[in-house]
Amino acid sequence: MEYVYAALLLDAAGKEINEQNILEVIKAAGMNPDEAQAKAIVSSLKGVDIKEVIKNAQSMQAAAPQQAAAAPGKAEKKEEKKDEKKSEEEAAGGLAGLFG
Repeated sequence: MEYVYAALLLDAAGKEINEQNILEVIKAAGMNPDEAQAKAIVSSLKGVDIKEVIKNAQSMQAAAPQQAAAAPGKAEKKEEKKDEKKSEEEAAGGLAGLFG
């Protein structure tokens, strides 16, 4: 999880998210850096606009309770659609969970 935090910190600071920068953040935090984990987070975030993902995740969280209250009988259909969009929601939800 600390590698995700490092990537978010670099993004917030306007720095490039690359292996070297992530390793430096991890090292500065007093932890032992792992090049494999740094490489994995960089490759998984390649082409991802973190600010846009966070923005979309926040709007999804706000809309979810309203949708559930409006259509309680459609819960089963939502579960089916949820499976289809699972990877997109996991990416957005994982980052959104950091900000509560």
